[in-house]
Parts: sequence; C-alpha cells; structure tokens
Amino acid sequence: MTTDDTAADAGMEPRGAQRPWVGGPLAALHIGWTRVFSGLADIILPPSCVGCQARVFAHDTLCPSCWRDIDFIRAPLCDRLGIPLPYDTGGVMISAAAVADPPDFDRARAVALYNGLMRRLIHDLKYKDALHARRLFGRWLRVAGSEVIGECDVIVAVPLARSRLISRRFNQAQILGNEIARLSDKLIAPLALVRTKRTRQQVGLSRTERQRNVAGAFLVPAGQESRIAGKAVLLVDDVITTGATASAAARALKKAGAFRVDVLALAIAGSTPVGP
Repeated sequence: MTTDDTAADAGMEPRGAQRPWVGGPLAALHIGWTRVFSGLADIILPPSCVGCQARVFAHDTLCPSCWRDIDFIRAPLCDRLGIPLPYDTGGVMISAAAVADPPDFDRARAVALYNGLMRRLIHDLKYKDALHARRLFGRWLRVAGSEVIGECDVIVAVPLARSRLISRRFNQAQILGNEIARLSDKLIAPLALVRTKRTRQQVGLSRTERQRNVAGAFLVPAGQESRIAGKAVLLVDDVITTGATASAAARALKKAGAFRVDVLALAIAGSTPVGP
C-alpha cells in the first residue's frame, strides 16, 4: 500500500494533492466576503477600548489614554521574581528580595504592575465576567513571557477550589493559559494540578499568612504525573502578590517531577523598582 493510499484511508489528502479552494478565484472570493462581513460587524458593533469603551481603530485593544495608565514592566528586571529594577548592571540580575527569600519557582514574568487600570481590568475579569478582554491579555502575555513561553513544554493554570469554581463559573487563570496556548501552539494540561483544600481569600493577608494559607493546597493527581515529570512547566496566574501561591503550586509540580517551573501573570504587586 502506498503512502497516498494510507493517507486516503485515514481521511487525509495525499501529499501534493491540489485543493481548489486554496489559492485562485475561490480563495479570493472567500477573502473578499470575509472582509465584507468583518466591515459589517464593525458597523453594527464598532471597536471600543477595553478599558473605557471609547471608539478605537480595532477590537481587543486600548485607547491611547488607557494605554498610558498601564505600568508595563520592561527590562531591567529581577530574573527570579520578575520585578523591575532601577538600573541595568549587565547580564542576569537577581534582586535583594530574591536572594533573601528565594521562591520555589524558577522565574517569574508579568505584563505590568498591579495598579491603576490593570488592577481594574483584572478585577473585572475575575468578578464581572469581563471575558472580552482575554484576547488582549493573551497578546500581552505572549510578549511579556516570550522567553519562558518559548522554553516551556507544558502550560498549567493555577486552579481554583471546586466550590469557588462553581460560584464563579470559570477559572480566570485557565482562560489566560488557554490564550497563551492558542497563540504559542504550546500544550496545555488543564487537569494536571488541583487544589486539595479551599483556602481563604489571599486579599488582606500578610505575607506569612498567605504562605500558611496555601501550604499543601496543591497536588498533581494520580494519572497526571506523566504530563509533568521531566517537563519545563509554565504556571499561569492572573496576579503575583507575595508569590506564596505560585511557590506552593511550584512545590507540588516539582514533587511530581517537573524539572523547572516558571510563572507568568498579567500583573505583579509592587509600586516601585527594587534595588538589585
């Protein structure tokens, strides 16, 4: 049996087969109608700013005013914690905070500081079902986390407790992870990490209280170890505050055999650069 026969039996096209709808007049017609319908959709639902709903030139973006209200994180930054540093000393830089209290994850990266408009956008995503911003968030995460995304084998989102997932109806970290996977063509493992207990809300807790709150809260369930063992895992969350949640999740993943766990989030707490 030839390769082409095998492909045909599997419902696949033989190599070199000509598809009339790729290229030529049919393709041009398809593109033309797509543009027509896209234009009509923009007339009915014109593009608006994700932050303030002002008219903008494209969907899933911000107006210039809202863009200026985002404190995007750019180099130089701490290679471990992902926090901005005041000056570049050359090479890989580690902040004093990372040296004094090393996290259990290997590297963290975030799009912006957790303040101003970014804080409100994340709050709306979590508590007001503002899922329309997910594509914008996905693009931001792909840029901010280009290094850790490129080096990961599998993406895992920080899970919610079952009761909280039922009340909220979705896990915002999973939505962000799905967007990253879609844009980067990376594998995502939605069942590879679970919460073993419901923890208190981290908001308002001190650093020590946060660490105690999430201690032992995560587990790689039986049957999922093969997705993690020996892999570089990218852990996705919406916000990194003290890093307690990310560290607890990283410990569970490394216990299951992950050889590296990096973290990627929309925002990281902290208002000013921290000295190296």
